[in-house]
Amino acid sequence: MCTNTMIAALRALRCNQVALAGPLQRCMSTQTDGEIRIAKILKEKFPSASSLKVVDISGGCGAMYEIHIESNEFKGKRTVQQHQLVNQALKEEIQGMHGLRIFTDVPKQ
Repeated sequence: MCTNTMIAALRALRCNQVALAGPLQRCMSTQTDGEIRIAKILKEKFPSASSLKVVDISGGCGAMYEIHIESNEFKGKRTVQQHQLVNQALKEEIQGMHGLRIFTDVPKQ
């Protein structure tokens, strides 16, 4: 049975087009080791990031991640350049992944 909180969370995920693989196998409030590791690297690389979200969209096995990051460091850069910065920051981690979705933006003032 879904609670109102779970329904609201699922609606938010659907609106943000976050893909969930298989049934919800883990609590939505916990992070995998991979999510924590990637978030730590990105926080170090982009210290002025105003928003950062890392989600393991492979069902928890760490094969594919989705990253949403807003940082002033992206200001004046094209989207492809912003994504290249994220890819460079995660160069070593990407080698063990099957896929990575990156969404970057500059914070709204």
